[in-house]
Amino acid sequence: MREGRPGGGAASAGGAIHGPRLPQVRLTGLGAGLFCAAVMSALGGLLALLGGAGAVYGVLYLLVCGATALWVRHADLLAAPVAAPIAFTAGLLPLVEGDGFLGTLLGVVTALAGQALWLYAGTALAGVTVLLRRAAARRGAGARGPVR
Repeated sequence: MREGRPGGGAASAGGAIHGPRLPQVRLTGLGAGLFCAAVMSALGGLLALLGGAGAVYGVLYLLVCGATALWVRHADLLAAPVAAPIAFTAGLLPLVEGDGFLGTLLGVVTALAGQALWLYAGTALAGVTVLLRRAAARRGAGARGPVR
């Protein structure tokens, strides 16, 4: 039997060869919200500097929602679909134009209305991913027996 090397690529006891593994990132509920909001704000600021494109922002939002839903820990699964729309709104702030508080608020509401499809799609992606992870965890727990 060969021993495994750090970084993957070693044969396991069953003979299967595995490639390098991704780090097992697990975010708490607060961490998922902060991660999602910080990344979307940074991406919104970057897009504002580059001229901003709604479709690009929407695709990036889908990626961030998927990553957040995959990286949140099992105990805080419901935080991902809750944090996603809040992060979407936070990322829109650098993209909207408006004078003063009310002008910016009007710009955000208008942008949310115009980008509603992306907002719903990303939130649904996070929700479905969380539901699939939860179902997989229950199925795995049922095969091992009752959890004590």
